[in-house]
Parts: sequence; C-alpha cells; structure tokens
Amino acid sequence: MLDYLRIRDLALIEDMELEFSSGLNVLTGETGAGKSFILKALGFLTGDRLSTDLVRPGKEKATAEAAFILPDGDEILLRRELTAESGRSRIFLNDSMVSQDKIRELRPALLLHTSQHGQQQLLSPAFQARILDAYMAQPDLLEERDALLKELRDTAARRAELEARAATLAEKRDVLEFQLQEIEKVDPRPGEEEELETRRAELKSAMGRQKYQEEILTLLHGQGGYDDATGILRGLEKLERLLGAWAEDDESFEPDHTSLVELLTGLADLDSRLRRMGNPQSFDAERERIEARLFSLSQLKRKLRRTLAEILGLRDEIAENLSFLDSCALDAKKLAREESATCDKLAALLSRLNPARREAAGKLARALETELRSLGFSEHIAVEFAFSPHSLYPGRDDCDEARARLLWRPNPGQPPPAP
Repeated sequence: MLDYLRIRDLALIEDMELEFSSGLNVLTGETGAGKSFILKALGFLTGDRLSTDLVRPGKEKATAEAAFILPDGDEILLRRELTAESGRSRIFLNDSMVSQDKIRELRPALLLHTSQHGQQQLLSPAFQARILDAYMAQPDLLEERDALLKELRDTAARRAELEARAATLAEKRDVLEFQLQEIEKVDPRPGEEEELETRRAELKSAMGRQKYQEEILTLLHGQGGYDDATGILRGLEKLERLLGAWAEDDESFEPDHTSLVELLTGLADLDSRLRRMGNPQSFDAERERIEARLFSLSQLKRKLRRTLAEILGLRDEIAENLSFLDSCALDAKKLAREESATCDKLAALLSRLNPARREAAGKLARALETELRSLGFSEHIAVEFAFSPHSLYPGRDDCDEARARLLWRPNPGQPPPAP
C-alpha cells in the first residue's frame, strides 16, 4: 500500500506531500492541477523514465520519495532523483542506491496501475483466459504446454524449411545433374591449371635449349653426325695436324699450333658436355597433351561461367544438394515422427490441463459471484465459464485445448451475456 508520497520540482509541482490512508483514496482537481504528474512521479519511482524537460525550470533536479507498506507489515522507502543538466537519475531503496532493473522487479509488489478504460480488457477472451489460467493451482501445466507448443513450432519450421529447399532443388535437379556431368567429364583437380601453365613454360624453355643443342652439334660434326668429315671438329683436327707438321719445320708457327690445340680442347669439352645432356628429344607429344588439357579446362570455365576454383566448389555444392534431395524424404519422415511424438505428449498433457482449467473455472466463478454480491448485485447473479475446443494441432482431435469465455447473468430469467 502507498502510505506517503513527496514530489519536489517536478513540472508544475514545486513541493508537495501526500499521506494516504487505508481503503479508498480519491484525488480530484480541475484540468491542469497536476493529477497526471502525481502518476508520473509514481511511475518514475518504480522504474519509468522521465525527460529532463519535466524538471522544474531553474532547478537542478527533480525528486520523488514514497513509503510503501507491504502486506506483511514491512515498510519500503523509495527515492529517485533526476538531474536536469545530465539527464541521469539515481534510485535509492531504503537509503541504498539500486539499479533501475531492481526497482522494476519490485514494482508489481508495490503498485497496480490501470487506465480509466482498463475495465474494457474484461471483454477480451484472451484476457479472460489469462485471468483463469492465473487462478489455476498447477501453473506448471501451462509452462509444459508452452514448451511443447514451442517444440512443435520449431519442428514444423524445420520441416517447412526442408520442404521448401527440396522443392527449390527439385526444380533445378536437371540443371544440377547436367553441371555435375560436365564437371566430372573434365574432372579438374585443385591447382591443376597453374601446374599445366608452369609445365608449358618449362617445355617452351626446354624446346629452345633443344634447338641450340641440335644446331651446335650439327656445326661441330656436320649434317651426317659424328662420322661426317664436314664438321668443324674434323676440319680443325685436320688443320691441327697440318699446322703441327709445319711448326716442326718452322718454329714461328708453334704459337699458332698451340692456340689451335687449346681451341680443339675447348670444343671437345663442349661436345662432351652436350653429349652428356642426352640425345635431343621431342616434346611435341607432351606439349599437345598439355594444350589439349588446358583447352578442356577453358571450355569448362566458359560453359559454366566460373573460375576453376569456383567450379571445384560448385562440384561439392551440387553433390551435397543432390545427396540432400536423395535423403530429404527420410529426413521429412523423421521430422514427422518427432511431430507425432510431441503431439502425443501434448495430448497427454491436455488430458490433465483441460480438467484442471475447468476445476479452476468453477472456483473462480464462485469467487466472482461472492465479490459481485458484496458490491450490491442480486443474490441470483450467476457467473460461469463457457468452454469451446481450440485445435493446437490440425488433424489431431486429442490436441484440442479447452478455451474459456467468461459469461455472467445479473438477474434471474435472463440469458448469460458475455461481459
């Protein structure tokens, strides 16, 4: 119960104290007297926010204080300040500063606030159902029902997602299978294109070296090979013999003979190294294989309009999608079994919840009749709850929940109108 309220420097209220007595307290006043600011101050005390423009002009802060008496007789003191300059507020509970969330948790035990048209909620079947459910002796049944309904919704969402994906992929199956067939026909490997390009460059370099080797050996030995007397080596060897014989008779030619011997030694060494490199080989077959493979990869990229790396990823994706299509029927059956098992649990729960709700309805109806008679209604007034089935899962009659509608008959002989 609110026992005491003080408001300072809030809007048009400079300093006001209110003391409340037990029972009904009524505040009246003309429009603009500040009644709504009293309610704003109570809301501010119990966790609502206020804008800084509600601080009284020229004041540093607005303050609201209240004392509440709990049903067990304990007293709670609340004080909250709103600073005009920074907009920050501080809340004190029994002189200890607390958080806004703490006060909001405490609020239901301190205040019950309703608007001037709050009674119209009684006309809402959903509000009537909440009142009845709150009166039940076994609220855990409602929690279990909500958990099962969430499980059903989650399973249904998974099944809907499965079916939607399967339908989308089924429309593309021919395209997916064609793409996979084209990829498997070429069967590219990761990094294969780069390897082929590197090997092609190596072959080009090797073919250039082969050309030089062939031409140099031909010059050294002639077109006929090692037995051809027209080669440079044979000619120089003959020249060396002749010049050597001449140098024996004329020593002035000895330096020329020596230089020629050194040249022949160098050319013989070159010939030996070229021979050790092996016979010139043809790279045509390997080059044709590489060019053909690169052409196949290029055709595949052009056909699918993707890079080779993207094609490799596409192959895995297509394989996964086709595998999904093949297995989705089994997955759908599994989800259907899960739904059915959850429905069985829900049906078993409703077999306990519906009777419990009807039992609570009878007790609540009698309590309402007693309360209404104390307010001056006829001794013949009657309150009852009418129940109608509400399906929680289509196709399962055992999953119908008993939904209540509050009816009352103020006078004997009249039909019970809905409130």
